[in-house]
Amino acid sequence: MGKQRTADYQTTYGLGEVLRRGGNADDIVAFLEERNLPLDEVGRRALAEEILRSPPGLGYLTVSNALQWRLQYGRAISIAESARVAGVENILA
Repeated sequence: MGKQRTADYQTTYGLGEVLRRGGNADDIVAFLEERNLPLDEVGRRALAEEILRSPPGLGYLTVSNALQWRLQYGRAISIAESARVAGVENILA
């Protein structure tokens, strides 16, 4: 279960917001374009359809510059240590 939580926090949170607001495949495609994911139009459309069928859980890491990575990694470890989210484990302990 832990590997599902390694997804990007900002992306999974944003996708969740699009879905909570009743977003459709076009809305998801637009969101994916804004995130600059390395996909062409066909790939974005296929991913959007998959997201509609099986929405991702909230991830706890951030794919970004080094400082932001460290901040979000610290947040993930804090969550793991408090056992607030099933599947998030502190592998450094």
